[in-house]
Amino acid sequence: MSAQDQCIFCKIIDGEIPSKKVYEDDRVLVFHDINPQAKVHLLIIPKKHIPTLMDVTEEDMTYISDIHRVAQKLGNEMAELDKGFRLLNNCGENGGQEVFHLHYHLMGGEKLPVKVKK
Repeated sequence: MSAQDQCIFCKIIDGEIPSKKVYEDDRVLVFHDINPQAKVHLLIIPKKHIPTLMDVTEEDMTYISDIHRVAQKLGNEMAELDKGFRLLNNCGENGGQEVFHLHYHLMGGEKLPVKVKK
């Protein structure tokens, strides 16, 4: 069984696992995080299985622009995000990535804390 066959986000894309969808087109899916860390906490994922940001090929770069386009669209359309939001990618184990399918966290709806390690 491949990593893609076991990937929870691929199963969400395929409809095998339910999600609370916010946006979907032929390349990108956006849904609510099941463990929200902010008033608004969405996950934006490409419909192509790409494990991490470091696995994005030149051919895949259009997915990055698609993700940013959708984040901008949601930022313009969702009243909760009118004062701004955070768009975050955790890359790799040391970067805090838990699901190895490229994804971005879009968080907002409130003043978010800024944590800096000293």
